[in-house]
Amino acid sequence: MDGVIALYKERGMTSHECVSSLRKILHTKKSWAHWYFGSNVDGVLPICIGQATKISELMMQSGKVYQGEITLGMAYDTEDLDGTLIAQQPIESPLTSSQIDDVLAKLTGDIMQVPPMYSAVKVNGHKLYEYARKGLTIDRDPRPIHIDYFKQLKPATYDPEKQTQTIYFEVGCSKGTYVRTLAVDFGKLINVPSVMTNLTRIKSGGFDISQCVTLKEVQTAVDSDNLETIFRPLAEALASYPQYKLDESRWEIVSHGGFLDQSINPDHDPLFV
Repeated sequence: MDGVIALYKERGMTSHECVSSLRKILHTKKSWAHWYFGSNVDGVLPICIGQATKISELMMQSGKVYQGEITLGMAYDTEDLDGTLIAQQPIESPLTSSQIDDVLAKLTGDIMQVPPMYSAVKVNGHKLYEYARKGLTIDRDPRPIHIDYFKQLKPATYDPEKQTQTIYFEVGCSKGTYVRTLAVDFGKLINVPSVMTNLTRIKSGGFDISQCVTLKEVQTAVDSDNLETIFRPLAEALASYPQYKLDESRWEIVSHGGFLDQSINPDHDPLFV
């Protein structure tokens, strides 16, 4: 079994639980999931099986696309609704669509982002969430990320009773981006508490959500001995990368473990798998 499974991760399951379940269904230990994400987020979870694990690092370099919601007027310590409410401020004058677009524009391009305390980033040998669970806050260095675009999907809504405003967004971002931190940073730019209240990953590792299969569908494919319906070929996973058809002499070099000179594709840096 070699290839990539574009798994639809349901809410209520962590990425680790999805991978564990998939390994049991396929009776394999060799698999690699890209961009683990929490139980409160659903969407695309590409998983490499067998020889496909060799391209996992290349797949991780591809961008991700999310759709979700930012709610203004409250903040949580985890930057999503899984944590504890730490701040509230009534939104008495909702932002206009134009004002929202202006703030989103400030969070696009090459920017620096401080990773959240509730994350797996390591500081002094320990994961940040381990400090956070002890009530500790650790200084974190900002990291460079790239936001391709950050846009509204539909008009924002205002709740006059709760005095909160919810923004519906789509964002295309680089590896290492914390979307819930983008939600918090949005609020910081206008001096109001904010939190990510909903999130779905719709694209990751070169696959979009329409290509995904569920764990139940994987089990059905195994039971019917029809695995070709759930595996995606390596070429499809790497479709966004430049391709070159080798002639006989160059194939001879590659088949014996040799490297090709960059002249075959001078416009791109060489890739090694």
